[in-house]
Amino acid sequence: MHSVSGSGEVIVANSQEQGITIRSLIAQLCESFYRLGWSAGTGGGVSIRVPSFDGASTHWRVFSTPSGIQKEDLIGADIFELDMDQNVVVPPKTPNLRPSACTPLWYIVYKHRPQAKCVIHTHSLNAVMATLLDPSEQSETLKITHLEMLKGVGNHAYDDVLEVPIIDNRPSEDRLADQLEFVLQKYPKSNAVLVRRHGLFVWGDSWEQAKTQCESFDYLFESAVKMKSFGLDPGAMPKHGTYQEGVKRQLQENGIHSQAKKAKVIEGTGFNNATDSDNSKDMELTELTIPLLPRHSKILLLDIEGCTTSISSVKDVMFPYIVQNIASYVERMTVEDVHALKGALEGDVNSVHDVVVKADCSVALANPNLREAVVTCVKKMVEYDIKASGLKTLQGHMWDYGFKSGSLKGHVYSDFLPLLQWCQSQGVSVSIYSSGSVKAQKLLFGHSVDGDLTSYFTSHFDTVNAGNKKEASSYVKIATEMGVDTKEITFVSDAEAELVAAREAGIGHVVMSVRPGNVPLTSIGREFPIVYSLLQLCGA
Repeated sequence: MHSVSGSGEVIVANSQEQGITIRSLIAQLCESFYRLGWSAGTGGGVSIRVPSFDGASTHWRVFSTPSGIQKEDLIGADIFELDMDQNVVVPPKTPNLRPSACTPLWYIVYKHRPQAKCVIHTHSLNAVMATLLDPSEQSETLKITHLEMLKGVGNHAYDDVLEVPIIDNRPSEDRLADQLEFVLQKYPKSNAVLVRRHGLFVWGDSWEQAKTQCESFDYLFESAVKMKSFGLDPGAMPKHGTYQEGVKRQLQENGIHSQAKKAKVIEGTGFNNATDSDNSKDMELTELTIPLLPRHSKILLLDIEGCTTSISSVKDVMFPYIVQNIASYVERMTVEDVHALKGALEGDVNSVHDVVVKADCSVALANPNLREAVVTCVKKMVEYDIKASGLKTLQGHMWDYGFKSGSLKGHVYSDFLPLLQWCQSQGVSVSIYSSGSVKAQKLLFGHSVDGDLTSYFTSHFDTVNAGNKKEASSYVKIATEMGVDTKEITFVSDAEAELVAAREAGIGHVVMSVRPGNVPLTSIGREFPIVYSLLQLCGA
């Protein structure tokens, strides 16, 4: 047990014991994968990284398998220890070993998935065959849906669509680096990548999670290959099956058992019947009925990311803008302003709970070169997706310059402006509540791809003037600020925790927004009415 994770508390007493434990663990994992047929002929590998034993160190310890050694015979003395610059810190005790050819790939994953602590590479035959389900061998992804083991790969339910990126193989694994880096950025939610005619890379926030996901992926790949052999598309929703609960219940209630009678009942069920039937239950309003405005509410409160604006546009455009321009921005600041900014960032870092993230950012701030310290810290905070007031204020100032100079345009979905126009014509008040600052909200909507939209909004709320979006008290505060009862508000967001908090606050109608690229829903998200377009709210 190398960290606080699913298996329990840390059990090592010092740094030396930690190293012995990790080396032994990797050897055990490799032997296990060999017996599963994933590491035949010296193939495959494992990398695990941990912070130093005291948890407050300035560096990571990265442990990695060697190249060209039988995985079933691997022992702890064969394992390399490296730093985050890929330098060998402690070589294996076994002589004449070389680092794995996968070593550059481990670091690409750690770079683009900062929370990842373990990466596993297998040569599973199921993974290889899954990359060949498309005979043209041009598919960029493998899609699988409606299988129970989807729950094992993280952030997926039985009826979600899993999309695993596929990259083409190369003569040696180190040459996969550019492709791997590209798909990690293109598919920010992925936790696995297939290599055509080669195998699979999987990572997780702990070795336990990575192992669990690896086993689940392999099961799904085997299922997909066998489904294809039966003429079934593993990425398509089944046309018939137990998911049709309404039909199943009706058959049971009517006591119908013969196949002929079942077929007859199914033909005459639903809105598209050939004959009349009683569909009054379909017209009943339930907790999952999508609210219509202004019938249910004349006050609409909207989230931004994943609701009015794509998450990818924020992560792929606005945050990279900060990283790309922070050095030149800080260079133009006065020394006094840089000192003030550093003080604000120190406050942000001190509020971080993750000891590893806090240590990493603290090291950046300790740089004696004032401007370099600030620049490096900001980049680290953006990389770790830290949401804190000092960083947000800085981002607001930088985005202000970017929007006003025309180098940035705020993305909004094509249905957003028509919704705003409809709400205005129907007397529906529209307000914004986002974790981004009010200033950033006004910049985005004031310089959007559809022009200046700010005149359509009644109010703007953020974590400063309203509070944490995951706390019920924030929504009560917003209602008080608006001078209305919480029951009069309809709130739309893509974040399950926010919807739960709004429901606890007594918000009248709480709606889940589903957009391309949003986090897949869990059973919690499916407890709310779901809209795929904001125009679904429009109705008198």
